[in-house]
Parts: sequence; structure tokens; C-alpha cells
Amino acid sequence: MASAATSKETLQRIDPRSQHAQRITEFVHDFVDLDASPSEAKPSEFWQGINATETSLWLDSGEIAAIGSLWNENLSGLTTNNTLLNKEVQEGTYDDLVPQAGKLVADLAEESQVREIGFILNLCHALKLVQQFRCGVSVELHTDLAYDTAATIDYARRCHDICPEFFIVKVPLTPAGLVAIRQLRDEGIRVNCTLGFSARQNYVATALARPSFVNVFLGRLNSYVADNQFGDGDLVGEKTTLASQAEVATFTRGLPMTDTKQIAASLRDASQLPRLAGVDVITMPTKVARQAKETLNQPWKSQLSEQHRVVLDEKVNPETVQIEKLWEVSKSERALVQKAILSPAADANELRLMAADYDSEDLFPVMSEQELRWIADDGKIPKHHRWQERIVRGDLAIDSLMTLAGLASFAASQAKLDDRIRKHLR
Repeated sequence: MASAATSKETLQRIDPRSQHAQRITEFVHDFVDLDASPSEAKPSEFWQGINATETSLWLDSGEIAAIGSLWNENLSGLTTNNTLLNKEVQEGTYDDLVPQAGKLVADLAEESQVREIGFILNLCHALKLVQQFRCGVSVELHTDLAYDTAATIDYARRCHDICPEFFIVKVPLTPAGLVAIRQLRDEGIRVNCTLGFSARQNYVATALARPSFVNVFLGRLNSYVADNQFGDGDLVGEKTTLASQAEVATFTRGLPMTDTKQIAASLRDASQLPRLAGVDVITMPTKVARQAKETLNQPWKSQLSEQHRVVLDEKVNPETVQIEKLWEVSKSERALVQKAILSPAADANELRLMAADYDSEDLFPVMSEQELRWIADDGKIPKHHRWQERIVRGDLAIDSLMTLAGLASFAASQAKLDDRIRKHLR
């Protein structure tokens, strides 16, 4: 068996303190004029209503024109990812930039050049967003880093150094990612722990790593239930997000130097917004934001005390799904957290073994190469029948399966981006 993903051949990394890294920093800063005036942001009476429930609003987009048509002073953040950046790159937005960036890393092997140029593209695009909108921007790292703690720390430091005031580094919820996040937070670097899908995942992430933000990609959870014909999927993601918000908020109140915020991510429809009012942050695609303004007119009311009811089809055996793991935190998982706080894992493997010792191996499952290929083939929403036996056995769960599927989906977009970079290097 292999770990949750098999890392590629070790690539050359640039020391964050090196002159090479400094040249890249200067290149990115020269590309974007941060002294230019940002877009005007006026107040929005519509969005003020949800802000009043103590919810911050972010847009999940990298398209400057689409963001600009919606931007107002009640929006406070943007989040990008490899899929969104890839859309910009495939449209040729940065074709002229790639050869220029390539000159900075010409002394590296080709695959290392590709990774560095992808990193530069991410930084340049994120800095353009900062220039236009003067808000926090979540910046994704290369998907190859998801299982490499040392590389994640290096690239996150470099990303942070580009724009400490506005950049938030995205790091996925993997064992290697959590170990990296803990170190980065000790250094004061803001981190968005991405690709979370349950209250228990975010409870563990908050306790072990203290990220600035954790996520529930709730739209995908609703789709998982609907696509696998367990029910209509209604309220699965919303119930999970509210449960995660409660766990994270309770934990942050009791743990010094922890200020983790909950993000409700991956909204699919404007009707989900009123059900999530009160959550720390809601991030939504621009099409959902436009739909909300066109269709919603009710008063906003916090939903934090709401207990949504999720109903599966009567033909479904609950034991084969174990959907309650999305919103419940078990005694074993709480015991794991207490152990990990007192004796933090030194590396990803130690964290995985620690979870197994506390009957929580399904948080960080071990997958074969064939299983990883199946996940990639399925796309964002895995086919449950492939995984039912393992879920019943207890060494895999919907949340950890969805994290792996999310990583595979981002990796596919990253591969397309990398291929376009290679084309310009030859």
C-alpha cells in the first residue's frame, strides 16, 4: 500500500533566503504596480444584511472583470485555486509572462522550471487581485506539495514574503500539510487549510495546526449524496458546516493563540446563503453572488443554532454510508487531539500512526496506486460503491475520500497549466 498520494521525484527547491528567490520576488513586484489606485468599493445594502450576522463574504474567482462587476465594501476577500488560475492561463492571459519568468529559472531542470514558473504565475495573478481590490487573497501552491512538508514550508514562506499584508497561503488538509501549517503559524504566516469536508477534520486541524481558516466544501457534500443516490443531498453540506463552525469556535475560545475561522466554501446555489448566515466566512463563485442579488430578499438571520435534518433514502443502509461522521466528532478523535497537543507529531507519518492508535485511521487513509487512479478517474465526486467496503471497515470515510478527490481534481488542472508552461519553454 502507498500513502494517500505518491510524491513525484524530488525536484530542486529554491531556498527562500537565496538571491534566486529574491530575484523572483523582485520580478513579481515589478509585474504589478501596487501603487496604482484600486477599484472603487461602495457599500451594498444587500450584502450589509449578511455582514450583520458576523459573516464575512469572499468571492471564489480569479476573473478580474467578473469580480469587478460585483465588488463592494462588504466583500473582504478573494480565493483562487489551480483550476481558476488554469482558466486564465489557458486563455493566454500570461503567455508573454512565461518566457520572461523562464529566464529567471533557466539554470534549473525542466520540471523544476515548470513548478517555479507556475508558482510565479500564481503570485503575479494573486498580486493583480490585491492591486485591484485591496483585500485578502488566498493563494494556492502547486499540488505536488500536498504530501511534502518541507517543500510546503519553503514555498509558503516565499509566497508570504511577496505580500505579507494580503496573501493567505492555501495548504491542503493532509498529514504533511498539517505539520507544515503548525510551523508556518508559529512564524506568523496566515494559512487557509483547504479541502476540508467535515467537523472532525476541522476540529483536528484547528487543534493540531491552528490555521487561520478551515473549510467545508459543502456543495460537493450535497452532490456526493445526490450523485450516489442516497437522497436528494439537501442540507448535508449546510449541517456539516454549522457543526464544524461550532467545533472550531468552541476550540478557539479555549486554546491560547488560536484564531481559526470557519469558511463555508463551494456554494452551488444562492439558496444556500441564508442557511449559512453567521458562519465566519462564506466564499462563493461570482455566478452565485449575482444570483443571490437577483433572487434573495428575505432578512438575514444567523443560523448558528440551527440543527438541519438530513434524511437518506429509506432503501439506504446507514452503516454503509456513515454520513454522521461529517458532522460528529468522536471520543476517539477528541482523545487523539489531546494526545497530539501534548506530544505533537514530528512528521506526517507519525501523525498518521498516531491517528491509527486512536481508532481514527480513516482521517488519514492509506491508499494503493490503483485506488488513487480510481479517485482521479471519478472526478470531484467519488463513486461510493468503490469505497463502501473500506468505509464499513473503518479505514476510510466520506470526508477523507472527498479530500483526496479534491486534490486529484486540482492536480488535473495543475497538469494542464504545467503543460502550457512546457509548451512555451520549448
